[in-house]
Amino acid sequence: MNEVLRHKHEKWGKNMRKNLWMCSALAITLAACQPTDTSKDTTADTPVSSSKTDSRTAGYSASRNVYFGDLHIHTKNSFDAYIFNVRVTPDDVYRFALGETLTHPSGSKMTLQGPPLDFVAATDHGAYMGILPAMDNPDSPMSDLDIAKRIFSANDQAAILRNFQAVGLSVRKSEPIPEMYNRDLIDRTWQDTVATADKYYRPGELTTFAAYEFTSVTTRSDSGNTFGGGNLHRNVVFKGEAPDRLFSVLDSKNPEDLWDWMDDERSEGRDVLAIPHNSNVSDGKMFDLLTYEGGEMDPEYTSQRLRNEPIIEMTQVKGTSETHPALSPNDEFANFEIYELLLGSPTVSKISGSYLREALARGLALEEATGTNPYEFGLIGSSDSHVAAGAYDENDYWGKVGIVDGTAVERGSVPPGGSKTWEGVERDPNAEGWFSKWGAAGYAAVWAEENTRDSIFDSMRRRETYATSGPRIRLRFFGGDVSADMLDATDMVEQGYSAGVPMGGKLNVDAAPSFMAWAARDPRGAPLERLQIVKSWNTVEGPQEAIYDMACSDGATPNPQTNRCPDNGASVDLTTCAPSTSQGDPELKAVWTDPDYETGVSAAYYVRVLENPTCRWSTFDALKAGVERNPDVPATLRERAWSSPIWTSHSQ
Repeated sequence: MNEVLRHKHEKWGKNMRKNLWMCSALAITLAACQPTDTSKDTTADTPVSSSKTDSRTAGYSASRNVYFGDLHIHTKNSFDAYIFNVRVTPDDVYRFALGETLTHPSGSKMTLQGPPLDFVAATDHGAYMGILPAMDNPDSPMSDLDIAKRIFSANDQAAILRNFQAVGLSVRKSEPIPEMYNRDLIDRTWQDTVATADKYYRPGELTTFAAYEFTSVTTRSDSGNTFGGGNLHRNVVFKGEAPDRLFSVLDSKNPEDLWDWMDDERSEGRDVLAIPHNSNVSDGKMFDLLTYEGGEMDPEYTSQRLRNEPIIEMTQVKGTSETHPALSPNDEFANFEIYELLLGSPTVSKISGSYLREALARGLALEEATGTNPYEFGLIGSSDSHVAAGAYDENDYWGKVGIVDGTAVERGSVPPGGSKTWEGVERDPNAEGWFSKWGAAGYAAVWAEENTRDSIFDSMRRRETYATSGPRIRLRFFGGDVSADMLDATDMVEQGYSAGVPMGGKLNVDAAPSFMAWAARDPRGAPLERLQIVKSWNTVEGPQEAIYDMACSDGATPNPQTNRCPDNGASVDLTTCAPSTSQGDPELKAVWTDPDYETGVSAAYYVRVLENPTCRWSTFDALKAGVERNPDVPATLRERAWSSPIWTSHSQ
């Protein structure tokens, strides 16, 4: 933001923050490690083509390495980042991923605590990409536009917010503001984004992708002239070559039109996939039982959706979309970083149709009715950072948006006004409704032969991916003819691949299916507490689910009546955030056979691994400030990872 707007933020103070609750909601809500040591988990895999063999990097492994990355990061080229003083560029996204330090708009420093990332993409909104920086540049003709003067030169705070709100309304309605919609400038900004990704691509060290965000929003009848609505956003990621012009919500807000465009791009030799995110606030539309226009989902629809959207982003700053306590009342770990408000609105999102676990069952119901399942997707996590740097660590959290959530006071983890307690203080509605409810960033994890565009992209397409809430937990999952004696074999993973399918795969079964899972802690994270398998299926009564603990820490075994591990007794000292150190394991592994298998019933299974409890970012903030923690947010959490599912179908 220019100095005029910066000054206004300082002058407006508390009044501006109150107005932001409704007036600038649109902007706020829009807004890897080294290759794995495979000495223990190695395997032969499918043959590698000669062309790929010729270009193998030093880290190549036929058994596949785990790589950690982030495929959802914004810079100043996103309109909802620039307005909040974000000035970082796509170059900064890759510099941060490589381990360099960036400066937050609030002035603090942002540096990865762990090793550099393995793969990353800058994903600015395609709508108005690069337009706001030009409007704020006196050397650009865009600065002479009336709307530019109203946004960046007005003396009235309400006028600035009102005029910026028009940008969000334009995006929601898919109706460009004619004077702002400089398509040549958008094209040049996109082409520069592609060139920057190419510049930083270092096979074997850092994989970069040309990518952007398609920003579709659903509308309720009471949305009015606001940005309020459900999130149907997708990040669009190109495998290699990218076109000169992108397809944004200003071309069409229907995701099915995006898929048509992607199919056309693929026919021109440019492979591409889209990654839906924040289904938790999609108002029930991300995993609906009907198409965008309300039609029936037929085999052609399913084929196109799976071809273009093989994975989803299941966790990020704006909430985790695995499940909701209302959908999973028997899952004691369901209430994890739940965020429920629609974009730019105080309205709660519709729960049904917004969460992964229910969607897996819905997909099986659709398959039974139509013969095809549109909800066979793999999982990843990411950040949705709007400051070029994901805040992945709870003990070093810098928010998501920019200057409005850049300090502990502004994000609601420290009492305002210098108070040491929360008693009697006037709460900031932005912090209460949004910022304090947001979580630290997640990671995308993939199992790939090497750290290259081809290998990582192919892993995403075959869904051999998983999501983490922040720690770099290593997780393997296989289904098929697996047995307990494989667990301690030096070629455990080789046997897993040869015996069946990895995460993201499909099994045809005529008896109870068996699965093998293995997880190893992040050396910088907490010990592991339990390894679980989650089953989703469908009956005439609707979506069904069951959770089974596969492996327990500290030598314990699951109770055969409850299928649960006993509590291992791990705790956290909230006066120091020091976790207990005598409980938990560095590794958990198990082979499990479904004890409740019903002949002829298809199901989806995925693994969830939980760490011992640790302090949430908000507790760390309060501890650093020497104040009472916010009593309305959890003090601790259990970091975790989730595998992509394995689907079973029955023999005909």
